[in-house]
Amino acid sequence: MTWIDKLERRFGHLAIPHMLRWVALLNGLVFVLVKLSPEFLNHLTLDPRAIMEGEVWRLVSHIFIPRIGGLFPKWIEVLFYLMFLNWLGDGLEESMGAFQLNLYYVVGMAGTSVAAFLTGRGDGFLLNNSLLFAFVWFYPDMKVYVLLLLPLKVKWLAVLDIVLVGLYFLEPGWSHKLGILASLANFGLFFGPRWIDWRRQKAQIEQRRERYVAESQMEESLHCCVVCGCTELTMPDAEFRVARDGQEYCQAHIKSSQLS
Repeated sequence: MTWIDKLERRFGHLAIPHMLRWVALLNGLVFVLVKLSPEFLNHLTLDPRAIMEGEVWRLVSHIFIPRIGGLFPKWIEVLFYLMFLNWLGDGLEESMGAFQLNLYYVVGMAGTSVAAFLTGRGDGFLLNNSLLFAFVWFYPDMKVYVLLLLPLKVKWLAVLDIVLVGLYFLEPGWSHKLGILASLANFGLFFGPRWIDWRRQKAQIEQRRERYVAESQMEESLHCCVVCGCTELTMPDAEFRVARDGQEYCQAHIKSSQLS
């Protein structure tokens, strides 16, 4: 039983169903409030000095600030972002269960907040990226329609995401690097052991297959037809007989021996 299973047995009743729907709702609410009153954003961003003065909500609130690219009108990008977040959440909750998904997101949120406090840079968008990687673990070949037009398997979307995050990671400085590692730490904690177990099982299966092939090749046959050369190893269903000439034949060639 893993540490996750132990926690679920003890605290599973505290799970919040459809947690990511609430996360998406908070992202949407923040977007609307900032549109109505732009200065409201100043009360949500991560500010270590303000946190030390008692504004501790900033450790969490910075995560719910939507990060959008600017290719389309902001409200369109936020709408697609929230729909995608809901879709990821429903799929993950079906595979992981409410408690494990809650724990996965909370662990990532805690790591992101700690890294953001130490570096002064918070990025909830990277945390939500870790949801995509978890989704790909369970549904690598599921298709998503980008902008409702282009069908694309989520595993290729994740590959593109990895490339973009990798390029961001290579930029000078360490604060954003720490933020990336912290936001993906939950994926490593949850799926790292599963990947190791999968690799170990795959290696064991391969070793058993190689051992079976080696043993099969070492095994000597007891019967062999002098006409076609088949044995009980190459043809398990064949029957063999010894003719009057003292030679062994398979059932298909025993009659030819008797005629000669």
